[in-house]
Amino acid sequence: MKYLKTLCLLVLCLMIFLNSEAQKNTLTKEFYFGCKSNKSSGIEISNPILYDSTVGYGFDFQFSENLKFKKHTVASKQSIYFSVKLPEGNYKVDVVLGGKKGSITTVKAESKRLMLKEIKLDKNETSKHVFTVNVRSPKINEHASIKIKDRDKNQLNWDDKLTLEFSGTPSIQSIEITPVTTVTTVFLAGDSTVTDQDVEPWASWGQFITNYFSEDVVIANYAESGSSLAGFKGANRLDKILSLMKTGDYLFIEFAHNDEKQRGEGIGPWQSYSTLLKEYITEARNKGGIPILVTPTQRRAFNKDGTLKLTHGDFPNAMRKVAKDLQVPLIDVTKMTTYMYEAWGVEPSRKAFVQYPAFTFPGQTKALEDNTHFNSFGANEIAKSVVQGIKDLNIDLINYLKPNIPDYNPKTPDNLSDWTVPMSPRFEIKKPDGN
Repeated sequence: MKYLKTLCLLVLCLMIFLNSEAQKNTLTKEFYFGCKSNKSSGIEISNPILYDSTVGYGFDFQFSENLKFKKHTVASKQSIYFSVKLPEGNYKVDVVLGGKKGSITTVKAESKRLMLKEIKLDKNETSKHVFTVNVRSPKINEHASIKIKDRDKNQLNWDDKLTLEFSGTPSIQSIEITPVTTVTTVFLAGDSTVTDQDVEPWASWGQFITNYFSEDVVIANYAESGSSLAGFKGANRLDKILSLMKTGDYLFIEFAHNDEKQRGEGIGPWQSYSTLLKEYITEARNKGGIPILVTPTQRRAFNKDGTLKLTHGDFPNAMRKVAKDLQVPLIDVTKMTTYMYEAWGVEPSRKAFVQYPAFTFPGQTKALEDNTHFNSFGANEIAKSVVQGIKDLNIDLINYLKPNIPDYNPKTPDNLSDWTVPMSPRFEIKKPDGN
């Protein structure tokens, strides 16, 4: 009887494994571009087929008229969007870049998550790159889902496909997409300074930190514009994270911008804010997760002497105390951005934020003057600060960073002239919630 039970268990495990492998093979997608593909497997694409949900793949956003197909490649002088219909999950993406002519290719995934930054190749030079992308759904289970705001429902993060944007002067030979289940997940909980901003010129650090991790980590950014700790929880975003969290996964928590606007009995940095931080930490630890606290980014608000105003009141100190009391690693982005903005100065610091004169973008008749939300340059500077914070903490997550990332000193930040990553062609003038 004991032998029979063991045999049955082995058979069951084998069936589960075979089913998992079969599903993996079903979801694996291979695409080869150009007029004369020499591959015996996968899908050959030699014309500008537009995305169709019934077909399950294709070029997206009507940018296909700019495509040039050559032997083994598709190239463009503008952004190329390519979408593949996929269910929720994590996917390893292998891309082969390069062609007969030289190219500079930046790759973003879903809602402008930076995956590869300006890969420069000479003519007839090719290179293979691998990254991991999180594809998500609002659904938690049969009875619950994340509450998505109406203005966010059309974002690329919340559709039923994986979208890749190749910008610059891209040249693409192939894309292979494979489901993965063993990667470490870094979940992000936060507000508009953390979330994946879907369109230009808005950007946040959560969608740029993706570029600094190897394919062994996936960033699952559930941050939401306008969100507070209570609002994030009330929209079921914390429940969604906890439903997916595995032992050894991380939860980065950055809130304050919207928490500090709340009023009422029991609400404040030392009351509701601290209590909810402790709840997030406890819930993550109960799932085997590793919580990391991140103090809020500063607003661009200067005193007359060039120093920065402390617009967050006691909220950063409250988070620091929770970190100390519960022995949680903390990355002090409030201090880092204070150093950063003051090092830039009053006028140069504008270049890190969404501040553009009228008519910079089509249909923009008024100047954009935002001192809270970043453009891509500013968002990347914050991402560098968070990466440096991970290094300084010397936590295990440091082992998943890409090799040879230079140390970052916020007292000597980069200049806008150093940032040449092209903007995406999709834009919106309306500010994110929570400004």
